[in-house]
Amino acid sequence: MNQEKLAKLQAQVRIGGKGTARRKKKVVHRTATADDKKLQFSLKKLGVNNISGIEEVNMFTNQGTVIHFNNPKVQASLAANTFTITGHAETKQLTEMLPSILNQLGADSLTSLRRLAEALPKQRKLKLECIPYLVENFDEASKNEAN
Repeated sequence: MNQEKLAKLQAQVRIGGKGTARRKKKVVHRTATADDKKLQFSLKKLGVNNISGIEEVNMFTNQGTVIHFNNPKVQASLAANTFTITGHAETKQLTEMLPSILNQLGADSLTSLRRLAEALPKQRKLKLECIPYLVENFDEASKNEAN
């Protein structure tokens, strides 16, 4: 290419320097609703169907916590092997939800529950060892101070 033409093009795109206007970069702000619409559009392409009648969803983690969704919106596409769960999620300990989720526990969760149950008496012993024993009777000492 001709060096004169190249120099002329470079001079037109000059950024910064003395007396030249600066070129601003446009910043595009993305909102959560835009992301949500994009996600819903992608799910629609997969052909997901709403599954009604689901009151709660519990997802068990390896750390002994449960991700709990109350009244979620559940969608599934069996052809794409895709399930979506949308709604407000709460992370809870396994022990907080125990009475209601016993029938939902799998083999892995039952073993972690056994480990938790075995660890509870050990924790109680440690707590009891930390409590100091009372040597004197404080009621008598306070009566003596009052007299």
